[in-house]
Amino acid sequence: MRLRLPLLLLFTLATHAARADDLANAQRLWLAGQKTQAVEQIEQALKRTPDELQLRFALGVMQMELGQRAQAKGIFTSLTQDFPDLADPYNNLAVLHAAGGQLDEAKSALEQALRLQPDHAQAQENLGDVLVRLALRAYQQAQKASLTPSEALTEKISRTLALTHSAVSTR
Repeated sequence: MRLRLPLLLLFTLATHAARADDLANAQRLWLAGQKTQAVEQIEQALKRTPDELQLRFALGVMQMELGQRAQAKGIFTSLTQDFPDLADPYNNLAVLHAAGGQLDEAKSALEQALRLQPDHAQAQENLGDVLVRLALRAYQQAQKASLTPSEALTEKISRTLALTHSAVSTR
């Protein structure tokens, strides 16, 4: 029995090092502009260790960057289920919801991220952006429902539009 523990520990450390190498290699490929190869590297590593958090998260981020929103959304949704105490998957899922115009879902995901990690700066900023877009939607709906034009409401829409354009241009 004494030999098993060190061998098991050695195997565990070697497996962890291999995953770290896979991730590092994929990141190098990605930064070198070899994005398809980077994704393939991560996918191959995930075949060996399908539950590896860092590999799954990296694949989700890469798919987001490549515009593969449905696949990325699936990964981040899965990560929120498998690792419900982590804020980052909720934040990234919210970004995907917001990009698809699903502002209420984005707000909900960001609120969960912030319940888990109140000092998550990116989630705070993203929530602010989503709230501005929700305010704009509410103002526009109010204007549409109004029988008479409201100068104050038109001004609010104008200012809110300026905020949404400012948020987009600073990224």
